[in-house]
Formats: sequence, structure tokens, C-alpha cells
Amino acid sequence: MRRLLSTSLALFLTASAAFAAPAAGGKANLIVQPEPPGLMIGIVTNGPALAVGGNIYESLLRYDETLQPMPSLAKEWTISEDGLTYTFVLQDNVKFHDGTPMTAEDVLFSVNDFLMETQPRHRNAMTQVESVTAPDEKTVVFTLKQPFEPFIRAFAFGAMPIVPKHIYEGTDYMTNPANEKPVGTGPFKFAEWRKGSFIRLEKNADYYLEGKPYLEELIYQIIPDGASRAVAFETGAVDILPGGSVENFDIPRLTALPNTCTTEKGWEYFAPLSWLWLNNRTAPMDNPKFRQAIMFALDREFAKEVLWNGYGEVATGPFSSKLPFYSKQEPQYSYDPDKAKALLEEIGYDGKPLKLLPLPYGETWQRWAEAVKQNLSDVGIPVEIESTDVAGWNQRTANWEYDIAFTFLYQNGDPAIGVDRNYKTSQIVKGSPWNNVEGYSNPEVDKLFEDAAIAYPAEERQKLYDQVQARLLEDVPVAWLLELGFPTIYNCKFKDVVTTANGLAESLRDAYIEE
Repeated sequence: MRRLLSTSLALFLTASAAFAAPAAGGKANLIVQPEPPGLMIGIVTNGPALAVGGNIYESLLRYDETLQPMPSLAKEWTISEDGLTYTFVLQDNVKFHDGTPMTAEDVLFSVNDFLMETQPRHRNAMTQVESVTAPDEKTVVFTLKQPFEPFIRAFAFGAMPIVPKHIYEGTDYMTNPANEKPVGTGPFKFAEWRKGSFIRLEKNADYYLEGKPYLEELIYQIIPDGASRAVAFETGAVDILPGGSVENFDIPRLTALPNTCTTEKGWEYFAPLSWLWLNNRTAPMDNPKFRQAIMFALDREFAKEVLWNGYGEVATGPFSSKLPFYSKQEPQYSYDPDKAKALLEEIGYDGKPLKLLPLPYGETWQRWAEAVKQNLSDVGIPVEIESTDVAGWNQRTANWEYDIAFTFLYQNGDPAIGVDRNYKTSQIVKGSPWNNVEGYSNPEVDKLFEDAAIAYPAEERQKLYDQVQARLLEDVPVAWLLELGFPTIYNCKFKDVVTTANGLAESLRDAYIEE
């Protein structure tokens, strides 16, 4: 009888598992907004580029919503007791989309050569690395100069995508033809890009995880008009609306539709923080008191409640509250036009007109630019709005051709990876819109950031980062706005659409349709 019961139970569990297993097939229609300037995320790291490119490229690790590491191209890893040696064992049978096997040599090329030239956030994370070696084709060893606690959070796809050595070695990375038809190891392969219409990715049939991905295609619809994007979801032409792909004022109506699900998960690693670049190189932005006046002039609560429908939080400084080592320091900047006017009078501001460059990501951002213009005009700072497309925004901010410019940047799991790149003197490098674009330079802050990155234990890091946050709040190198909240809206028949701290940008290998 016992044997019969065991057999019956086994059959029941097997049948149940088979019934519950995700079914392969189907496609997902998504929005990408705006159209990305490129998909080679080792070079272009705008939000839209990462949203698509994260399903093409991979890194060694993924992260859960508590920022704990999970396997990706590395199936296992160890950290030596002294914290100096990180050893990664690569997955079996990984191939690039052109069929070429991926080996440790591709990892070495990516981290030692390609990304050191193309990506500021990677350069920042690698400052503590003594060497990267490959004892064999399946093993990669990072040897650090000293213990660097945040290093384990530096291996996300957006910070360290692994690129094919055989395609890029010996070429001009920025102009390589593969940038137009990207080749990665991810669960989906680049198939087609009809400019202004859609980007299509197809299932990688040679993906190293058996059975994944479940979906056959991802089609990223490019619909410039916000109202039309909302209608596309209402009519079923679009299945998934990634965070930020519809205007905020449409969200309440869309989330109330039948068979509609929503989640705010999937942004834990990115922790997007918005601010205004203030060009510290030119008057009057070179005066900290002028920058403080801008902070007092901005009605950020209005922006949160009216323009962002209550999503997100008002930023209290340079660290998102979702980031390790965040603390709320003084001074804080409430909406106080009188204080702003007093500071402008104190420094003898002559009313020089300034130009404001909005972020070209839709009507919400345009409205926000108009609100900022009004806020600044109310305290006597005349502002002219100069609009451009994404490529133009990238170029102008990267080349420091602006007075004030909107942005939002990802904080990437740790201040030593995603924050200090925006404030350290060493990160003032022309040609990138993701480093110290404002041109702020303070040797004291540089040293605090450097010491905090390598301090041990965590309590010592916290003390130093407290000082960093307080000093930056005094200097106001940029005007912090909001910790952005981006809900994902989707048809409930799609399951497991967000399974990591980076959300749709890398979770779609797990997504499936439950009919």
C-alpha cells in the first residue's frame, strides 16, 4: 500500500508539474519610448536602449529585488576570504547570436578593453581592479587591489555587457557595423528594425538555458504620440507598457481596464533619480548660491503630485532612498521662492537669460520643462526652452553645450558604481552624457567618495557617505528633482514579466503566456 501511495503521489506531482509548466510560444508587443538612438548597450545606455538591449546582451550576474546576485552568464562564483579575488565559472554551451561560442576570452576583452573605452560606469567600477585573468576558457578571475564591497553588484547587463571579441577586436568600437545589428548572448536575437515603426527580436533557439525563452518574439512598437500609445494598449495592439511609456495622466484610466495588471517592481537596481544638469563651468551656474537658489525655486511636490500622478518621491539629495548608504542630510531645499530671490540678490545676479534642454521622452517631460521655466521665471531667472530629439540631447549634454538640462540616471545598486561617476573630478570626460556632465570638481568630495568605496565594514562606508551627501547638498552641483516611479502595465495573461531588480529589460526570458 505504501508503495502504491508513493507511486500515485509521484504520478500526481508529475502531472501537476507538467500542467503548471509555462507553455512556449506566442509573442509580446511592447512599447519602447522614445525610439532609442542605438541598441549596442556597451556604448549607448539611455533607458530605451537598455530596455531593448538587455534582452540581447547579458552580463555575468542578475540581481533580485533585494539586490542579491543571481546566475546569468556565470553559473557560480566565489569570493575569497580576504575579499580580493572573485572567481566566476561560466555557463556551459553559451553562444553568441552568430553561432560563435562565448568563452572567457570574450569576458576579458569586454571588461579590459571594450568597456574601458566606451562606458563610464564600467570604468568607475574597475578602479579597484588589479587584473582580470582567465585560467581556462570557462573561468574568469577578478583580482582587486583592496577589498571593495560593492564590486559584487557591478555585474549587471547595463554596467558590464559581454560583447563578442571576434567582432570588435581591432576595430573602431564606436563605428563598428555590428552596432547597427547587435550580437549578444541573450535570450532574444536582433531580427529587424524599421526606423520609426518597430524593433523586432526573435527567440534565441540556441540559448543556453533549456526551454527558455518561452516567447517566440518581442516586438517593440515605436509610437511617438502618447495618446496613441495608450490607445494601442486599450485596443490590445500592445500587450505590455514598460514604465514611462505612457503619459502619467493616462495611467489611472489604463490600470482600471479589465484583465490589466500592474507592478512597480523591477526598478530596484536602477533606482532612477532625476535632476537638472547645471553647467558649473559658466556663470551664473558656477556660483553655488545661484544653484541653491534654483533648488529653492523648484516646486518639486507639484511635479510629483500633478505631473507624475503621485508616483515616486521628492529627492532629498544625490542618493536615491532605495540605495544602500542613503541618508537624509542637511540642508534640505523646500519650495521657497523668497529664499531663492534673496540668494539671487545676494550674489548680484544680473538676470542673464538661460537655456533649458528638456528630456525628449514625451509630453510629461515637456510639461515638466514648462513648469521649471515658470518656477525660475517667478524668481527672476528668464529661461528659454530648446527642444531636441534623443540623439541631439545625447550630443549636446555629452559635449557640454547647454545651460540647464533635464536628465535621469540609474544608481546601479551602489553609490560607488552608479553615483560617484556624476560628481568625481576624474569623471569629467567630454563625450558621454552619463558621467560628471555638470563639471563639478571638489577635491574633498573626491576623497570622500574614494575612501567610502573601499571602506570596511559597512558602518564605516555609511559614515563617509553621510559626509558626501551633506557636502553635495551644500554645493548643489545639480538640482535634484524626483526619485522616479515607473509602473509597468500589462495584460494579465502574461506571467513572470518582472523577475529581477532590472525588470523588463532582462526578465522577458522568463515571461510566458497563460491562455
